[in-house]
Order: sequence, then structure tokens, then C-alpha cells
Amino acid sequence: MEPLFGVVLGLILAVASPAHDSCTCATNKWAVCAQDSHGNCTCRLAGSDHPVDCSTLTSKCFLMKAEMIPPKEKRLWRPPHGVSDSDGIYNPDCEDSGVFKARQCNQSSTCWCVNTAGVRRTEKGGRSLSCSELVRTRWIYIELTHKRSSKAFNAPDVEKALTQLLENRYKLHPKYIAAIKYDPPLIQIRLDQNKKPSWDVDIADVAYYFEKDVNNDSVFHSNSKLTVSVNGDALAIEKLWIYYVDEKPPEFCMRQLAAGISAVVTVVLLTAGIGIAVLLILRWLRTRTYKKFECKEMREIKPPSLE
Repeated sequence: MEPLFGVVLGLILAVASPAHDSCTCATNKWAVCAQDSHGNCTCRLAGSDHPVDCSTLTSKCFLMKAEMIPPKEKRLWRPPHGVSDSDGIYNPDCEDSGVFKARQCNQSSTCWCVNTAGVRRTEKGGRSLSCSELVRTRWIYIELTHKRSSKAFNAPDVEKALTQLLENRYKLHPKYIAAIKYDPPLIQIRLDQNKKPSWDVDIADVAYYFEKDVNNDSVFHSNSKLTVSVNGDALAIEKLWIYYVDEKPPEFCMRQLAAGISAVVTVVLLTAGIGIAVLLILRWLRTRTYKKFECKEMREIKPPSLE
């Protein structure tokens, strides 16, 4: 009787184990998932009550917030770039929909305005800083280089492979892929999203997921390494740069330009002043030498003899 009971218990555990393991969020490794009494799997963001839709990408704002929450087994863990006053990773304020709030602040009461990608677009100020609107990031330019390969890649094949990658892995509709250009080893990708319907993923989320994949810090639960295949040959991505272009120009550009012009003018004036001073000193030294020489010549002239 006991051996039979052991076999039945083992079968029950074998069936229940895969069901428990299947309750995970494929698109967010930081999501906390659990099965209810009816066997339904529900996932929420770590450290908050926001539900996660695991059938699509999680918003960049929610991901950055989850990154700032240390796991239970590592209470002293900090993100590598998780400084309080930084333009990189920070603990953002998010709307319930997952988008960034227009104004972001850190623990030192320093605030700034961001775009829909969470990138700072104004000078930093105090708590009194006002951000009237959340400016949309309309274009995202991605530049990347790949390692040298023994076999040359054709531009149409590279474009096709990257289009399939963005569509299948990151669930981006092809209509938002404006252009892909390939000039070995440089690849340029332009994403264009003027308006985003609620059922489409945001290009800012796609760029963030892609950046994490390239840096071997995938957000996907499988944590699988990013592999790009072009006709069966691996395209090993080496470096990555991402540029964000908003519907409205950043508000600190002119200030920085004015500061740069002032610095250039100051350097030019200092250089001119030093040059004039050097010329005056050289002229003074030359005049002084000439006078000494003239006096010496005058002393050597003897008076005429009276004999």
C-alpha cells in the first residue's frame, strides 16, 4: 500500500511542478508571478501592485523602477549605475499606465523634465520646476557595429534579419521601422512612431529591451543571450549607440550653446591679450637693446687732436 501511495504522490508532484514553473512572465524577469486557487497565473511588478501584461513588453518606466529594487537575497545590492543624481538609471515616477511622469526628481530635491523615453530634456532645477507636458519621443536612431566575420553580409539580408528580430522578439510592428542601412560594419536603424495606439509597443521600450540584450542583461525571463542570424551566420553585435529625437527640441540646447560660445570668446580674447602683451614686451626689449648699442658707439668716438 505504501509503495502505491508513493507512486501516486510522485505523479502528483510531477504534474504540479511544471504547472508551477509555467507561472512566469516571459517578457519580464523582475515580475513576481503566482497561481491563484483557480490555477490562473497573475504577475505583478516587484515592489508594487502594478499588474504585468506578459504578452507584450513592459514599459521602460516600470522596468527602471524594478531595477532599483534590490532582490531579497541581496539586501545591499545596488545597480552598477544606480546613483541618485544621474542621467542614467534612476528611480522614476510612473503613471498608472506605465508612462513616465513629465517631471522627475531625485532624493536631493533636484528635478528635471523628461520625454516619453525617460531621457532628460531640460536643465535641472528644484522642486519648483514645472513641466507642462510629457513630450513624445518620435524618432529613435540606433547605431551598432558587429564583429568581423569571415563571410560578408548582404545589405538586404541584414535588413531582413533585423526586421524579423524587432518584429518577433520585441513585438514591434514593421510600420514603425522607418529604415535600416548597412555599411559594414556599421548598421543604422531608424524607428519612427508619431502616435502610439494602446495595443502597440512603444519604440522607447523596444530600444531599452534591445540595449539590455546587447549588454548581456536581458529583461526576458529566459535570460537567453541575444543571437542575430543572417542566412544561418551569426551577426555578433559589438557596440551600440541610441539617440532620441523628440517632437519638440530640448530646452537646454541654447543654454549650452551660449555657454560654449562664451567659453570660445573668452579663450580668443585671452589668446589675443597674451599675444599683444608678448609683442609689446619684445618691442620694448628691442628698443632697449638699440639704445644701449647707440650709447656704446657714442662713447667710443674720440675727440679730434689739437696738434
